[in-house]
Amino acid sequence: MNEQRAQQKEKLVADIKTVMAELDELVRDSASDVGDDLVELKGRLRDQVSAARETLSDLESRVADRAKSAARAGDEYVRDHTWTSIGIAAGVGVVIGLLLNRR
Repeated sequence: MNEQRAQQKEKLVADIKTVMAELDELVRDSASDVGDDLVELKGRLRDQVSAARETLSDLESRVADRAKSAARAGDEYVRDHTWTSIGIAAGVGVVIGLLLNRR
């Protein structure tokens, strides 16, 4: 999973770099040539931005799904192990209280 996430991140970074290169080319070409090349370049740029948005949207939905899954797992653990969870929370509270009291 981490490898897949890393590959998606690399693809997103590559897409963003491509978009930036297209923008640079657009700026350079727009100053000297406003013909058919500019129209083609704008179309390619639009396609690259669209692809980057889709990739970002996909990553966003996957992160949201994982966060929901983690929240559900935590909720289930607390419900299944209520007294253990209360004990851990109390212990953490005592440790934090002791640390704050030392100041």
